[in-house]
Parts: sequence; structure tokens; C-alpha cells
Amino acid sequence: MEFKGAMGGLYRVTEWITRIAASNILWALCSAPFLFFGLMKILMLGTSSGGVNEQLTLNWAMGILAPFTVFPASAALFTVVRKWVMGNTDVGTFRTYFQGYKENYLKSMLGGIIYTLMFVIMYVDVTVYMTQMTNFRIVGILMLVLMIILSVSMFNFFSIVVHYQMSFKQVMTNSILLTIARPIRVFSTLIAAGVLAYIGLRYPALYIICIPTLIAMAAFFNFYATYNKLQLQVEQKKLKEQEEAEAALNNQEDDDDDDDDDYEENNENKDLKRI
Repeated sequence: MEFKGAMGGLYRVTEWITRIAASNILWALCSAPFLFFGLMKILMLGTSSGGVNEQLTLNWAMGILAPFTVFPASAALFTVVRKWVMGNTDVGTFRTYFQGYKENYLKSMLGGIIYTLMFVIMYVDVTVYMTQMTNFRIVGILMLVLMIILSVSMFNFFSIVVHYQMSFKQVMTNSILLTIARPIRVFSTLIAAGVLAYIGLRYPALYIICIPTLIAMAAFFNFYATYNKLQLQVEQKKLKEQEEAEAALNNQEDDDDDDDDDYEENNENKDLKRI
């Protein structure tokens, strides 16, 4: 039964709210161990409770759990939003989510290990250079910028994992290269994620309902726009090469015809001389 007018618009809005909330809840459930320790850390920081050892323990727990929980859950979430961005909005959220979770678990887990190690190294560098080695603060700022770029490349990593059939090495390489090659898309993804995260800080309940899913949608939308542009460039290049090849073939045929005409003319001249 299809509704029209205001009722149809209201139905579509509620349908999208349900889809986004359902995928967001699935992501939260699959990321629950990591989110539990993250929430504990936030509560400790907010209440100024817990010492350095407790904070360090929570950091270790989050670092260990992230590759095995958040990264596969995020890859599954990107599997769902990929369908939506590409126009296939009638897919089952639950089935699509866990299908993506199963298919991309290994790659996303390996990527999570690498990204977590890089984040830890950069975070330690930023902390040391910004607080203890103030004479080298410029290095800390540079590492902070690299952390931001790494964060955006992580979004591209998830998008490539769910959109292409590539080896893990190719996924990692292309996610970094795509981030460097498309700086405008980097900033637009960063701004969208920052705005949504800020709204989530103002209204924390939205993190449970929609914020992670909306960030994933914005990230894949930017990736898909880049993908379409690259595909168009490749098609235009192939078309140009095909036209050049056809032109070269036509020129070759014209040259062959000229050679045949010259050959026939020479034969006629020889026959006239014999007469």
C-alpha cells in the first residue's frame, strides 16, 4: 500500500528513521565491549575519578578490543549505507548488516590492528612533543595533522572494503592514496563528521539513534562521488584512446590506398614506355 501526499512523506520519514536507528543499534551492539570501556573512561574523566593506572588500563582494553569489535562492526555498517547511497533502499537492514559483518570481518580486523597501532604511535608522539618536548612542538602539530588524515583514510578504508573485491594490501594502499589524492573530499568528510560529532556531544542520545550511521553515510557518499568521477575519467580516457586508435587505423588505410595508387600508376607508366 503506497501513501501519497503528506501521509506518504511522513511514512518515508519514519521509514528512514527506523532504518537508521536499526543499523545504528546493530553497530552499537557489535561494538559493545569497546564502547563499554570507552564510556567508563569518559565517566572517569568527567568525574575526575580513577588514577593514571586505571586510565592506562582502559586505554589498553580499548586498543585491544577495537580491531575485533569496532572495525568489523563499522565495515558491516558501511555495507548497509553503501546500499542506501547507491539507491538500493529496500534491502533488509538486519540481513545486509550481518552479511557484511561476515564477509568483511577478516580484512576489517587486520585493518583495525594496523590503524590502532598507528593511532597509538601517533598519539604517544603528539603527547610527548606537545607536553614534554616543547622545543619540537612543530613535530607534534605535524603528527596531529597526520592523525586527522589517518582518520579520514580509515573512512575510505571501510568504503573500499565493502565496495571492491581487493586484496588487503590493495585496500590499505588505495585508502591512503585516495585520501591524499582527493584533499577536498578529505575536508568535506572531516567537516561532516565533525559537525555530526558535535551535535552528538550536545545531545548524547543521538549517538545511540543515528550519529555513527549518519557519519558512515556522509563518508561513503563522498567516497562514491570520488569513485564515479574516477570511473568517468577512466571511460573518457578509454574513449579517447579508442578514437586515436581508429584515427591511426584510418590514416594507415589511407596511406595503404595511396601506396596502391602509386603502384598502379607506376605500372601504367611502365606499360606506356613498353608501347
